[in-house]
Amino acid sequence: MAAIPKDSLVLVTGVNGYIASHVADQLLEAGYRVRGTTRSFSKIEALAKFWEDKYGKNRIEFIEVKDMSHDGAFDEAIKGVSGVAHVASNTTFDPDPNKVIPEVLAGINGILNSAAHEPSVKRFVYTSSSQAASDPIPNKEFIMDSNTWHDSCIEEAWAPPPYGPERAWPVYAASKTQAEKALWQFAKDHKPGFVVNSILPNANFGTILAGGEAVTTARWVKSLYDGDINHVKGIPPQWFVDVQDCARLHVAALINPRVQNERIFAFAEPFNFNDILRVLRKLRPNQKFPANFVDDNVRDLSKVDNARAIELLKEMGRPGFSSMTESIDRQIQGS
Repeated sequence: MAAIPKDSLVLVTGVNGYIASHVADQLLEAGYRVRGTTRSFSKIEALAKFWEDKYGKNRIEFIEVKDMSHDGAFDEAIKGVSGVAHVASNTTFDPDPNKVIPEVLAGINGILNSAAHEPSVKRFVYTSSSQAASDPIPNKEFIMDSNTWHDSCIEEAWAPPPYGPERAWPVYAASKTQAEKALWQFAKDHKPGFVVNSILPNANFGTILAGGEAVTTARWVKSLYDGDINHVKGIPPQWFVDVQDCARLHVAALINPRVQNERIFAFAEPFNFNDILRVLRKLRPNQKFPANFVDDNVRDLSKVDNARAIELLKEMGRPGFSSMTESIDRQIQGS
């Protein structure tokens, strides 16, 4: 028995986003109805048509939430839903912590409070980040598991100004770390009538749904495909996950009755940018790509506890995580 029955209504925040759009798509494919929030209806026109063509009418609806930091921002959106996937976040990468972290914290605390006052809610999953556990640390062996937290980024993010561009990643990391900690603190303090889980993905690659753009980490692949290495210079080696696998893990966290109070690591395999270039050359042998430009001896050596994620994907009929070749191939289809 699923934790929430098929045809239940599930709220997906920021539904036009890269990961969120796939969470909605996987929920629809699994037989659920979706209510998606967006800052503007204009952002979801192409996706709305795509989903109606694919799944028929009346399977997905939309509601505007222009600012998730406002009190009661999600009160209307959460009415009657059985599950919540809170994916929306501030991804501006603004280096000023005051312009990012308070909004993200208000969003998670606000939607949790709204959910706690809605008796229909049985499941809540939060899209955290690898950055809530650790920065990528090249050539260092360390273990990343459910007890690993990236506390150092909080101090770095909130250090006194100036707020130069080097502060952007620590601020983003702190927003995710503080927000996920707020999630677990809320669950501990309030003991709500719903199960809480979190998904921690590393870099997402793969299919971009209708009307979407290659944003955040998907842009890394797009940039190399277009011959631009400047956009990714200086980004350390780390792990990737296919965006559809990431979305499937959100679905598992929402509907699998055995997934309760878990941090699930959506990490498929480590990579550097030469690896992406090698995959692109294999997939497009007649196209010219940039020469390898990073040191292949510099690698992400972290040992990530992703066994639970693999187990859940297999329970959903998948072989485990998609390979990077499969994921990049899906992303560049039609290019």
